[in-house]
Amino acid sequence: MEVWFIWKAGGRFMKLEWASVQELDHGIAIGPQLHRMLRERIIRNDLAPGSKISESELAKSYSISRQPVREAFIKLSEEGLIEIRPQRSTIIRKIDYASVLDARFVREAIEADIVKLLAQQPDAGLVKELRAQLTEQSRVAKESPLRFIQLDELFHRTLAEGADKSKAWKFVEGLKSQMDRVRFLSLSRFPLSKLIQQHEAIVDGISNGDIKVAEASMRLHLKEILTDLPEILAANPELFDAPVSSPLTEKNTNQEDKQ
Repeated sequence: MEVWFIWKAGGRFMKLEWASVQELDHGIAIGPQLHRMLRERIIRNDLAPGSKISESELAKSYSISRQPVREAFIKLSEEGLIEIRPQRSTIIRKIDYASVLDARFVREAIEADIVKLLAQQPDAGLVKELRAQLTEQSRVAKESPLRFIQLDELFHRTLAEGADKSKAWKFVEGLKSQMDRVRFLSLSRFPLSKLIQQHEAIVDGISNGDIKVAEASMRLHLKEILTDLPEILAANPELFDAPVSSPLTEKNTNQEDKQ
């Protein structure tokens, strides 16, 4: 299905082909589907900060009412991805630098505890599944970075579900939209093999029942963004809601390294 919608960049409206969108399933709620699709486009920077998206044009493209589009917009607004301006326009927001750091902080706290729980009572079936995922991550890393992101998401979700912390993971998902945007920008700049090695260390810690290693490996893994972020910000200042030279990264890095 070929779907188009209208967005605005550089002061003029343009047509954008949404080639990766699948046909909507009208047997389930439309709003969540639109939310997921738009969220992916924003995270991939297909819809860049400052772009304007139209509720009416999007509804027209899918031959649906404006209500599910409005629902999707509200959810995206709550995640800090768009700004809804009543009677004016809806625009894609810049990446909020402070929100990236806050989300990373909360995510580390939650996921470090998750792997500690898993290492207390290693589950052979879970470890086998995680190692299979690592094999797949290695296979696709060079061929499809976008696919790797999906597998990375699956890896962390599998850890949460394995610890019976699915609700905690949903909470994390609601926070990490800005982190995901940074993660996408980092794909072409930083080696995925390093991330896979960090995943392997996490799984080894769980498999060996080594709580300290599992926890330390997860914390190191989720601190990686603190190292990458300054370079990503310097290379893409127009995408961020932060000064090009920001003290936030240095401040947060120093504080967390002392802990």
